Amino acid sequence: MNDVLQDTKKKMESAVDHLKEELKSLRTGRANPGMLEKVTLEVYGAQMRLLDVATISVPEPRQLLVSPFDANNVHSISKGIDAANLNVQPVVDGNVVRVRIPEMDAAVRAEMVKQSKKKCEEAKISIRNARREGNELVKKQKSDGEIPEDMMKKQEKNIQELTDKFCKNVDEVGSEKEKEILTI
Repeated sequence: MNDVLQDTKKKMESAVDHLKEELKSLRTGRANPGMLEKVTLEVYGAQMRLLDVATISVPEPRQLLVSPFDANNVHSISKGIDAANLNVQPVVDGNVVRVRIPEMDAAVRAEMVKQSKKKCEEAKISIRNARREGNELVKKQKSDGEIPEDMMKKQEKNIQELTDKFCKNVDEVGSEKEKEILTI
């Protein structure tokens, strides 16, 4: 019985963690190494993540510095960042790639806020789906005679409390990201 609650909680935590990862890739007007975490590029004849072939640092508020482990990969890194369509400008500078983060105008900020809200809503949908699955399992246990009616009601109440908690968490994460995007 507690297995259902634990399983539901894990699914909800997973939805919030996924949201946080997704929001990292949204531009905020400031340089953030998380923007480049999902960039993949072709090196050594294979597709690799940027983090596997270079380090990313923030020397200035509007610039990322990508330092490859192997200097021969500089141009591949630049092409990979370009191909990721992140609306940033990679520039090869000797053995490193400097990525300039352009100033965001009001329209771009509004679009980023819209994307952030969409990702938050997707996370809430995942949380509600986990609630539905948990409630279905509890009802199945009741119909199979594993638990009595009052225990089923208590479990459903616990699952709803988890849902409320995680939805509130999503709202907090979303409003924090929105504030970050709108800060000039």
